Amino acid sequence: MMDEASSVLAGVDLLRIVRINEEIKRVVGVSFKINIMALNAIFLAKRAGTAARGFGVLSNELRVFSQDLRTSMEALTGLIYGCVNAVSVGLQDMRYARLLDEASALASDASVLAVLRRRQAQNAVHAATLSSLRGKLKRALEDAFQLVELGGVLAKSAKIEAAYGQAFAGALAQVSGEFDHVVEEIRDSLESLRRSAFFTANRG
Repeated sequence: MMDEASSVLAGVDLLRIVRINEEIKRVVGVSFKINIMALNAIFLAKRAGTAARGFGVLSNELRVFSQDLRTSMEALTGLIYGCVNAVSVGLQDMRYARLLDEASALASDASVLAVLRRRQAQNAVHAATLSSLRGKLKRALEDAFQLVELGGVLAKSAKIEAAYGQAFAGALAQVSGEFDHVVEEIRDSLESLRRSAFFTANRG
């Protein structure tokens, strides 16, 4: 019964991991968008001249932010793949252990029991590996969230700087508003990932 329950939980974890990965892919796509927006904003700031120098600096910082965010998401993706592998291997081990358990019930062969014990030990190792990866993924997600918080500060600062753009103030304000909206969108995505049951579910 415990093996069946564990298999169900592992299957649910697998679905949760897939959802997390899909959200990460979406954030990566948005980070590319920020990079393009930032390059356009830098060009616009150059056209606006000295009045938009501060806006140009912040736009460049947002471009760097988009690159850092992409790197952060790539690290998360690597951990996700590790989690998928750990859960998949764990599921295979549980199925094999269940078969061995059934076999040992039919024939109390010492060799079968020895294999069963080894499999149970392997299950424990894989569970520990998944737990470690889960912790690393959660910490990496927290780091990414802090990075996005910084991106939010940059975007809001760009909105302030846009007001000093004189004849270009309207165009700069529009661009900075888009920055703010996109960064907030990413923040919401990461916030939802932080609340994923993959991290918060009671593991007993």
